Amino acid sequence: FLFVFPLVFATVLLNSRYYTQPAKRTTILAVVLVVMGWLYLSLISQGGTALNFMPRGLDGFDINPGILVVFVSVVFVNAPTVFRIVRGLTMDIKTRDYVAAAQTRGEGPWYIMLWEILPNARGPLIVDFCLRIGYTTILLGTLGFFGLGLPPESPDWGSTINEGRKLLLVFVHPPLPPAIALLSLVLGLNLLADGLREESLRD
Repeated sequence: FLFVFPLVFATVLLNSRYYTQPAKRTTILAVVLVVMGWLYLSLISQGGTALNFMPRGLDGFDINPGILVVFVSVVFVNAPTVFRIVRGLTMDIKTRDYVAAAQTRGEGPWYIMLWEILPNARGPLIVDFCLRIGYTTILLGTLGFFGLGLPPESPDWGSTINEGRKLLLVFVHPPLPPAIALLSLVLGLNLLADGLREESLRD
């Protein structure tokens, strides 16, 4: 059910942008919604289950239900903080001159939200996104280390570190590659976020 929202968002976004050009709007909406609808149906159609309703030739991919559970859990944990950040940015940006100019032109509220406020809030949101990926990677690694993350057959750094930990008395190197990979990814994302923050402050 949660994956319906990208379709709704894309529909509202394109409709608010091209509502004065009905022919162009219909064409763009049709192409985008067909592609996104196929991706959505491929996502919810799972082979070997009661939801296997798409033909094999059209079902593009199957995702392990355990991965979806972890994904939805992470989204619910992080959503309130992101909502608070977006609200604060919106309250600041809506007082800017270009928002007043759009209101003077007679643009609707959806157009102003999606095409005036949202693009100008992208800097802090991209920085927060990079930092949040690092936090989520650490969270998934921790869950995998304690056996609470993805299923055992899934490549997970946390579970790989846990398996290598059992061999520490014999060999030191098995847990090192996944630990270094996890460390380098989180460090790289934090450095990327710091660089993006500096660029946004420069603008």
